[in-house]
Amino acid sequence: MRKFTLVLFVLLFTAVSAQTELVFVYFNDKPNKAAFYANPLSELSQKSLNRRIALGIPLNDQDAPIEPTFVQNIQNLGFMVTDYSKWLNGVAVLATPAQISQLQAQPYVQSVESFAKNSGADLKNQPQHKNKFELMGKAALVNFNYGTALAQIEQINLRNLHIAGYTGTGITIAVIDTGFPTVNTGSAYQRLWTNNKIKGGYNFIQKNTDIYNTALNSHGSYVLGVIGGYIDNVFVGSAPDADFYLYATEDAAVEIPEEELYWIEAAEEADRKGVDIINSSLGYTTFDDPRYSYTYADMNGTTSFIARGAQIATEKGIFVLSAAGNSGTLPWHYIGTPADNAKVFTVGSVDAGGNPSPFSSYGPNALGIVKPDASARGSATATVFNNTATSSSGTSLSTPLATGGVACLLQATIPGTSRETIRNTLRQTASLYPNTNVQIGYGILNFGNAVQSFLSAAHSNHIDAFLIYPNPASDLVYFRTFEKVKTVAVYDLLGRLIYVQQLSGNSTNVSSLSSGVYILKIRTEKNTYIRKLIKK
Repeated sequence: MRKFTLVLFVLLFTAVSAQTELVFVYFNDKPNKAAFYANPLSELSQKSLNRRIALGIPLNDQDAPIEPTFVQNIQNLGFMVTDYSKWLNGVAVLATPAQISQLQAQPYVQSVESFAKNSGADLKNQPQHKNKFELMGKAALVNFNYGTALAQIEQINLRNLHIAGYTGTGITIAVIDTGFPTVNTGSAYQRLWTNNKIKGGYNFIQKNTDIYNTALNSHGSYVLGVIGGYIDNVFVGSAPDADFYLYATEDAAVEIPEEELYWIEAAEEADRKGVDIINSSLGYTTFDDPRYSYTYADMNGTTSFIARGAQIATEKGIFVLSAAGNSGTLPWHYIGTPADNAKVFTVGSVDAGGNPSPFSSYGPNALGIVKPDASARGSATATVFNNTATSSSGTSLSTPLATGGVACLLQATIPGTSRETIRNTLRQTASLYPNTNVQIGYGILNFGNAVQSFLSAAHSNHIDAFLIYPNPASDLVYFRTFEKVKTVAVYDLLGRLIYVQQLSGNSTNVSSLSSGVYILKIRTEKNTYIRKLIKK
C-alpha cells in the first residue's frame, strides 16, 4: 500500500546513500520541566489545559518542551536538526554507523533508534512504484444539489444532529494532510473565513506558514471540504461550524520516513492549540528507500513512529481518526499506519448502497485488533474544491465525513465524557455490531443512535440530579446524587492535579485548599462529573 490521496503522480525515485540512515535520538531527561509545571501556559494554551481538566488527564513530562541545549549539542556535533518531538523527547538526524556510536556515547542521550526496518534490503531490486498516490477515481467537477451532499450525511444518520443544532460549534479539528490550495480564496470555503473558523496552520515540510500555495498538492483541500465546505443550496459539510487548524505534513514529491516526524510535530502543535479532533487521511507502508518500508507484521500499532505519536495524541484527550487505506485490491491488501494503532479510530469505506468499497483496505491489525473500527461513504463522496462541488473516492474522503460526525457528537455530549467511551459507543451503534467485517469493521457509523445512547444512558437522567453544595465553600462540600461517590480529584485552573481522594460518603473536606477556583472531577459507580468549585 502507498499513501492514499485523490490525484495521481508520477514518482521519480531519488536514491539515498546507504552510508547514512534516518535515526531518532532519544534524550534522557527534560532538565527544565519544573519550570513548565510551574507555568503550563508557557507551553500549552488554556484550551489545551481545559481539555485535560474536563477529561481528568494530568500533565506529565511529555507535555514539557524539549531541552534546547540538548538540541544545540547535537548540532554542535555537526548534525543538521530540523525535526524533533517533545512527546518522544528527541530529534531526528541522518547518521552513519560511526556517528550513531558517537551519539550513543553522549551523556544526555538515552538511546538511538533507526527508522529503517530492512537494513539489509537490496536497493537494486527494490519495487518500482510509479504511483506516489493512489487514484480512486476523481470525478469531473460538477454541481451537486443539496440532496446529493445530504445522502452521505443521512447514511451515517447525522442529519438529526444538525437539525438539533449540533453542527460542530465549539469543537476544534486539526486536518493533518498535504497542502490546502484555494482554501484561502475559493468561495466553497468562504463561510469558514466569514465566521472565523480557520484558526491557523503551518507547513511542517517547508517549515513556514505557506499552506495555500497552488504548487502544493490539493488533497488537503478536498479533505477539509468534506468537513467544513459550504455552497448554499449545493453542499454542506459534515461539521460546517467547527473550527480548524490546517497542517501540511505530506510531501507529494517523495515518500520518506521524515513525514512521520512531520505528522508527530503537527499533532504536538495541535495539542498546544487545544484541538479536540485530528483528521489524518494519510497512511504509510512503503517508502522510496526500501530500508524504511514496513511489513504487515509491523502494523501492530506501536512499531511505527507515527503510530506511537498518534497514540500519545489520544492519551492527551484528542480524538484521532485515520483513514484505513485504499489497498483492498492491491497486493499489500491491509491497513497502513497510524490506522493500525488500537486507540486511533480507523475509518473504512462503503458505497452509496452500504457495501464495502472494493478499494477499502483490509483489517485487522497485525495483533488481531478489529480494524477498521467503522466506516462511512468513501465511494463517490461529495466534497468541494475552490469554487465548486465535486466528488471523489477513497478512505481519504470517508474519514473526514466521519470526523465531522464526531465533532457534532462531541458538541452534543457532556464535557468530560472519555474518548474511549465515545469510541466504544460509535462501534456499538454501527450497523454490524456485534459482528464485524474485515473491510468496514463494525459497519456504517450511526451518529443519531450514538447520541441517543448517551442521552438515554447515564447522562440525561443525571445532569440535573448531580449537584455540589455549598458553592462557594470553606470546608465541607456535599454531593447531591442518588449514586455512590467513589473518588474526587481536584485540579487547579491550569489543569494541574492537586490531589485525589477516595470517598466513603457523599462529601469531601476542602479546607486544606487555598482560596480560589478549582475543578472537581467526581467519579461515581456509574458516571463521571466535572464541576467548578469556588473555595472561600
